[in-house]
Amino acid sequence: MARGGGRSLFSLSTLLASFFGAAMIAAAFAYFNYKFSEYKFIDFKEWIFYEKSDIFVPDKEKYIVVFYSSKDANTMEQLSNINLPLPILAIDYYNEVQENSQNTTFLRSGTKNSLSFIQRFNIYESPSIFFIKKSKDSLYKQDSMIRKLDNLDELSRVVESL
Repeated sequence: MARGGGRSLFSLSTLLASFFGAAMIAAAFAYFNYKFSEYKFIDFKEWIFYEKSDIFVPDKEKYIVVFYSSKDANTMEQLSNINLPLPILAIDYYNEVQENSQNTTFLRSGTKNSLSFIQRFNIYESPSIFFIKKSKDSLYKQDSMIRKLDNLDELSRVVESL
């Protein structure tokens, strides 16, 4: 018996619609996965940083994170005297203890924590800066790309441009 003029249940348009639907879902998933992983998170309960001998507990909505080397001439003095609209968290590669200033909190941590921080944020040069913004409690999200500064004098200009 032959079918008379009926359509097949499996047509080319059904196949193409299924293919394009799956491709759209995969593209949306890849895009949102990329956007979510573009900026990283830092949980200050999980990653312990110290101000002198006290554990650092963030209390501001936003910070400028400066990863620097205290072995560079005048770096700590420049960070102590800089005046910006946002507070600075200055993380020293060499973990030297430094007195906090009005706008700058100097942080240090153990070697494992420091290396994890460098790896998480892909920091390859010093000084480097980026912004973080509070998500909830002690969880902060990276809020800008990581920028390499030629020197800390550039910091004011970078902040003004953002």
